[in-house]
Amino acid sequence: MTGPEPRRRRVIRKVGGWPRGSFLGGLSEPAREGLLGLGRPRQYTVGEALMVEGDRCTDVFLLVDACAKVTASTENGKVALLGIRAGGDLVGESAALDGRPRAATVTAAGPCLVQLITKDAFVGFLRSCPEASLAVDRAAVDQARWTARRRVEYDTFSALTRLARVLVELAWSYGEPVREGVEIGVTFTQPELAALVGAADPTVHKALSVLRRAGVLGTGYPHIVVHDLRRLQTFAGLGGNPLDYEVPA
Repeated sequence: MTGPEPRRRRVIRKVGGWPRGSFLGGLSEPAREGLLGLGRPRQYTVGEALMVEGDRCTDVFLLVDACAKVTASTENGKVALLGIRAGGDLVGESAALDGRPRAATVTAAGPCLVQLITKDAFVGFLRSCPEASLAVDRAAVDQARWTARRRVEYDTFSALTRLARVLVELAWSYGEPVREGVEIGVTFTQPELAALVGAADPTVHKALSVLRRAGVLGTGYPHIVVHDLRRLQTFAGLGGNPLDYEVPA
C-alpha cells in the first residue's frame, strides 16, 4: 500500500543527523548517501498504513523523517503494538529478502517522509555495499534482542518497572526537550502502551497513575511528557546508563 504522491523533490535530505542507533545513523556517509539515492520519496499522513500485514508487496521503506507504529494481529483477534520506528529506521526489508507476506502492519504515527525502494534496487544495493548488508543483519539482531529482553522482563519485573523501562527507552530514542521535561514524540492509546509493556490495560492505568502522582510523568493529550527522567530510571531499576539493565539477584 502506498500513500499519496508528494511534491517532486530532486534530492531527499533531513535537517540534522539520524540517531546513532538507527539504521541510517550507523552507516558511513557514502553508504547512507547511496541508499538515500535509491527509490522515490513518498509522504504519509497520520493514520495511513505504509504496509499491511499479509500483503505480498516487497517494497522497502526507509524512514527519512517519520515516526511509525508496528502492529500485528494476535490469535485472539486483537492487535498488538510490537514497536516504534522513527527517522533513520528501515521497515519492510524482510519481505524484500525472503519474499514472504508482510508479518506486520506499519502505520504513520505522525507526518512521515519515506524513501520507497523496490526489492530489486534494495537487494542490488546490498550486494554492492557490504557495509549496508551488515547493517541490515545488525538491525535484525537488535530487534531480536529487544524482543528477548521484553520476554525476560515479563517474568522478572513488575508491570510498573516494565512500564518505566519502556518509557525510558522511548524518551531516549524519540524524546524532545520541552519546558516541562522530555516529550515523547509518539502518541499512544493506553491499550497500545499496555501491549508494549506486556500487561493488562487496567494494570498499566494504575502504573501510570503511580508515576503521575510521583511527579515523574505527565500524560496529557497528545503526548507523554517525562518530568523527571532520572527518577523514571530509578523506577525502572536502571544503572547510570539508561539502557544498561541491572540483573536482579
